[in-house]
Formats: sequence, C-alpha cells, structure tokens
Amino acid sequence: MITIHHLNQSRSQRVLWALEELGLPYHIERYQREKTMLAPESLKKVHPLGKSPVLEDDGLIIAESGAILEYLQETWDPQQTLKPAGKEQRLQYRFWLHYAEGSLMPLLLMKLVFSSLGKPPVPLGFRTLGKALGQGVQKAWLNQQLEAHARYMEAELGNNPWFAGDELSMADIQMSFPVFALLARGGIESLPNLKAWQKRVEMRPAWKRAIEKGGPLDIPGG
Repeated sequence: MITIHHLNQSRSQRVLWALEELGLPYHIERYQREKTMLAPESLKKVHPLGKSPVLEDDGLIIAESGAILEYLQETWDPQQTLKPAGKEQRLQYRFWLHYAEGSLMPLLLMKLVFSSLGKPPVPLGFRTLGKALGQGVQKAWLNQQLEAHARYMEAELGNNPWFAGDELSMADIQMSFPVFALLARGGIESLPNLKAWQKRVEMRPAWKRAIEKGGPLDIPGG
C-alpha cells in the first residue's frame, strides 16, 4: 500500500488530494510542525532532507510534491484522467507543474519571511529594523512581482476553468497550495477567476475527503 508522510499545514495536502482523485488506497503517517513551524526531526528518518511530502510505494521513496504527482499520474492513472490529451494542453500542464514551485512559491515564501521580520522569533532589539526592512522590500519590489504573477494566472483562468484546459489535471493539484497561499497572504484585490477556481477545488468530493483525512489547510495571511 502507498504510504504518504504527511505534515500538517503543508504541501503534502495536495498529494492526499491526488490520491483521492485517483481512488487509491493509502496510509498516512502523520507529523506535526515544531513551535518554529519547521518539520520535526523524525522526518529525516524517512528522507535525508526531513521535509514533507514523502511518498513510499513498492519500496520506492519519492520526495518533492511535483515529482510525486508525476509519479502517481504515470504509474496509477492508466486512463489519463489527470493529464490532458491535447498537445497544447499538455504543454500548459507541464508548465504549471513546474511553475508552481519554480516561480510562484519562492515569491510567496519571501512574502512570508519579510512579513515576519518584525515578529518573534526575531530578537526584540532587531524587530523595529526588521519590520522596516521587510516592509521596504515588499513595497519596492516583492508586491509588484506577486501582483504580476497573480494577474497572469487570473488571465489564464479567464480562458479555461482549470489550469490546463477544461478538465482538472495534476497541474491544478500542484497549483493548489501556492494559489491558496497567494489568496490568503498576497493582499491582491479583484481576482475573481482565481477565487472561482479555488471554490471549484473546494467543492470536489476528493478535496473534501483529503481535508477530512489530512486536516484543514488554513494558511495564515501575511
């Protein structure tokens, strides 16, 4: 049976969603974040990097959510239900699978870090300077970058209901965590297509089952 090493409030939620969409049986090994919000040391016993998600299947240990989703689709989706058939749609599918972590998540991580420079665990004596620095970087550069990416995705979803065409694919599953994070902490108004996409995701029975089994995905705002 497939085992997913699942960290609460993390990217592993989308792997649970993929497993539910494919109707695969699986076992969840659960981990809780430390007070620092980092993954526990026990995850290093599974994979040297000590991060989640990690998937085990038939003796294989696979890390990185994008690699896991591609493995699941190639191995356990013979009917190609989560991969588009058309050439143009497959190019979009591949793009969004890589874009999620290659382009969008680094910006969102920076947003989280720079928004936290004036708060614990930053030492008290550095918080005023840290807050000013964080706000300065966001105002001068980061917010504009996030806005450009948000408008790009918003426009793309104006053409199709899902990221790679008319049907849900692994591209949407990969995009779920960064889009939810963007809507929670990006501070960008007027994104009706992205919000409608989020609602479509949340209405899917497989998403609801993944939330029931893995716990809520409550991403704090920035």
